Amino acid sequence: MKEEIIWTKTILTVYRYLDRVSGAIDRIVLRSGLASGNVYGQNYLYNNVLSISQKIIDLSERKVSLINLKVLTEEILKKLKAEDVKILIERYVDGRKYKDIAERNNISLRTVYRRLDASEEVFARFLGVRGYSAEKLSAMLSKEKWIMSAFNHIKEKSEDFSISASFLARAVSM
Repeated sequence: MKEEIIWTKTILTVYRYLDRVSGAIDRIVLRSGLASGNVYGQNYLYNNVLSISQKIIDLSERKVSLINLKVLTEEILKKLKAEDVKILIERYVDGRKYKDIAERNNISLRTVYRRLDASEEVFARFLGVRGYSAEKLSAMLSKEKWIMSAFNHIKEKSEDFSISASFLARAVSM
């Protein structure tokens, strides 16, 4: 499987969690900033202004990457046919099975497979046109272990990969 298609599936799979993780990052930044006023004694070495500032900067950079990924995804989805977007969303964002998608859209199972394959190819091409090669996406999202984990599961052809709430909680704290 081409890496661009794997990235397409990964991006669409994690898309619904991007706002939630970004919000969690905001809360961590807020708590870190508020807690920085209570730095004294033994904690000073580990919680000085420089380390707290660096933590906030790192978290802000993570959030920027996630927001960029969300905007990129939405821009590409706007360029696709509405019926193809619907099937992509049902499959990757909503996590529906192929048979369920066929029934819900009153199309054959073969049509679902064909449309998904074609839509994934087009999405991957738009990623390339926008300058997001597999290498660039890997570099941009390498610090997002939860996204890289999703990527690796999809790469190993684990079709029924889903993200649990506990996995998201760990992802935010990484």
